[in-house]
Amino acid sequence: MVMRHKGIGIILLIAIFASLGGVAYKVAEHFWLMKAREIKKNPTKLLDYVPEAALQIKDFRRSKIEGGQKVWELSGEEASYLKADKEVTIKKPRMTFYQKDNNAIEAIGNDGHLWLSGQGGEMEKAQFQGGVQVNYRGFVLKTEEILYLKSKNQVLLPGKVTVKGDSLELEGIGMEINLDDEKMRMLNKVRTKLEPERMGSKRARADGQKKNKL
Repeated sequence: MVMRHKGIGIILLIAIFASLGGVAYKVAEHFWLMKAREIKKNPTKLLDYVPEAALQIKDFRRSKIEGGQKVWELSGEEASYLKADKEVTIKKPRMTFYQKDNNAIEAIGNDGHLWLSGQGGEMEKAQFQGGVQVNYRGFVLKTEEILYLKSKNQVLLPGKVTVKGDSLELEGIGMEINLDDEKMRMLNKVRTKLEPERMGSKRARADGQKKNKL
């Protein structure tokens, strides 16, 4: 009789552990389904689950959308994520800021760095270095370093900058581009070069196009 009770006890223990195992499985399944939904909503959450070693990403691409409109887009040939520093290093980066009037500011460089903040992995700061070129409203800006600061919604070019546009060339040290009001300002040692002949030829082409329309 004692043996029978002991056997029943063992069977009950096995049943309890088996049921607990089933519950643990269900809990784990539910946990990973929740995490999968989080990652789907915010792909940068995936970065929280990678090891401390750098994560290599080919054909890197990231963008931000607000109110159904794309605010900016960042891409590169290859990226590495450093989890401890929340920093992404990018090879051959290209970044585009989209303006409300359907214009855009585009920047390219040889090397890029992107710093993230918060649980959502928001871009706090971006830096491009080496052969940096910025295309903005018909102007081409060239420099060796460019910084984007989210807190000020501002683009900074701290070093020597050359700017070329129709009939105009500028050169100086340091430039600021405010993305809110779309104003750019050259800071120091500014030199300006005008080419009146190009202005005249441009005006003549415009006049000719108007006459043709008439």
